[in-house]
Amino acid sequence: MKRITLFLSLLLTLLFTAKAEQKYDFVVAQDGSGNFTKVQDAIDAAKAFPDKPITIFIKNGTYKEKVRVADCNNHLSLIGESAEKTIITYDDHFDKIKRGRNSTFYTFTLMVEADDFHAENLTIENSSGPVGQAVALHVEGDRCVFRNCRILGNQDTLYAAGQYSRQYYADCYIEGTTDFIFGAATALFDRCTLCNKSDSYVTAASTTQGKPFGFVFRDCKIIAKEGVKKAFLGRPWRDYAKVVYIRCELGSHIAPAGWVNWDKTNRDKTAYFAEFESKGPGTNAAQRLPWTHQLSKKEASKYTMENILAPILPVEPKVGEWTK
Repeated sequence: MKRITLFLSLLLTLLFTAKAEQKYDFVVAQDGSGNFTKVQDAIDAAKAFPDKPITIFIKNGTYKEKVRVADCNNHLSLIGESAEKTIITYDDHFDKIKRGRNSTFYTFTLMVEADDFHAENLTIENSSGPVGQAVALHVEGDRCVFRNCRILGNQDTLYAAGQYSRQYYADCYIEGTTDFIFGAATALFDRCTLCNKSDSYVTAASTTQGKPFGFVFRDCKIIAKEGVKKAFLGRPWRDYAKVVYIRCELGSHIAPAGWVNWDKTNRDKTAYFAEFESKGPGTNAAQRLPWTHQLSKKEASKYTMENILAPILPVEPKVGEWTK
């Protein structure tokens, strides 16, 4: 009887797994049970500029590879089996790349150049350690979504690039040391956890002049590793940097000043750094730098998903369609 029960249980599991995998175009599995054993091979097999979205399911495992989603691979989704156990990792860093002063931008583990990209239940990691600039995730595409992802690294963990790029991060965990979220994109972070691994800066925005929004964090938590005592919400990498925190919980490691200017520049003259209803021990509105802002309820009301990620072209999908 036990053998029959065990057999039926195994059969049901296999049937359920097969049924679940039918909705995916490709399956990546290190044990050979899928279509490919490498993530990049599955992406390379996907149709360029497809007529309908393509979804790749990645089974649990540690995939040590440098992955690029080229602009021809639009409407592509990478769905992991679980955020903690489906890991894409690589260990490039500035000194290892040796491509001159711009080496940072070649250190990525995952590069997304395509529009309408979606990632879910993944860990994206740069495993090189605290050795300088080392990007885990580099995103340049437009309308890119990351849900329940862990983005791990040290300096320059997440490069949210592209002056015309709109990116949405929901329920993600992002950690790093110096400027670990940086770039020119318009990026909305909802309910994310940001973790300082050293006494440094969370953001280094380079928002393009004239853009209404840069980095916006809503209902996020800013925490720290043990021993971190003094970190800042951001500094302006370039003129016109914009970063806003809405109803975020700030740990005690956030310095009373909250923000800093980029050393030996006048970027404080054009930067727009603001908070609304910050909470937690790192909240200290009275001691924030005088050129930063505490938003009124009316000012904060414009920071909706529809406004931040507003359509640029009349033919593109509505915000609620591509962020779902």
